[in-house]
Amino acid sequence: MEIWVNPACSKCRVALADLDAAGVDYTVRRYLDDPPTRAELEGVLAALGLEPWDIARQKEAAEEGLAFPRDADHRGDWLDGLAAHPRALQRPIITAADGTAVIGRDPGSVARAIEHEAGG
Repeated sequence: MEIWVNPACSKCRVALADLDAAGVDYTVRRYLDDPPTRAELEGVLAALGLEPWDIARQKEAAEEGLAFPRDADHRGDWLDGLAAHPRALQRPIITAADGTAVIGRDPGSVARAIEHEAGG
């Protein structure tokens, strides 16, 4: 299991505490220090079943100049923009060993990730 975190984010800290309490093994990726590549973003989006604009924090995206239309013609712009400006990504993003992923902003999402990691 891998979790993309910003240590300053309270939702990330809560998700990490939930993972610790569940006793699952995970790897922390500080995505601001080690930004995901476009290919990694594509993989996470496929696992999430979402589009790039769906995992963008709107305020931060606007501040970073990511104001593209939300359509197939601009999907590549969003991917390149998020790879170049990871501060605009929703967080935390958790990917389980079975390839499923969640945006762990609530306890239910984190619980689903833990369940997938445990093979349930």
